[in-house]
Amino acid sequence: MLAEYLPILIFIFIGIGFGVMPLLAGVVLGPRRPDDEKRSPYECGFEPFEDAHMKFDVRFYLVAILFIIFDLEIAFLFPWAIVLDDIGLFGLFAMFLFLAILVVGFIYEWKKGALEWE
Repeated sequence: MLAEYLPILIFIFIGIGFGVMPLLAGVVLGPRRPDDEKRSPYECGFEPFEDAHMKFDVRFYLVAILFIIFDLEIAFLFPWAIVLDDIGLFGLFAMFLFLAILVVGFIYEWKKGALEWE
């Protein structure tokens, strides 16, 4: 039984080797000449002027969540379209209900101004 998995294990070890060996070669053979310029903070060629832990506007997160919601909607549409002949009229109305709920949510977000960038 182990003989059946031996080629797979060899393939995995060779793949790991191809990934790890260049990294190790870079660490072992790479030049080490640190100076103050290399260790200094870099931000577009000049010293950073703000803290990196600044607060983001909540609209960034809201747009990201909206993108995920509508991206998942499309992900549900593809399998539904493939099996539409098998699930029949009930599946068609179920998907229309699903899309209607999402459209109502989208209209709500639009009316609330969540998609506006001042």
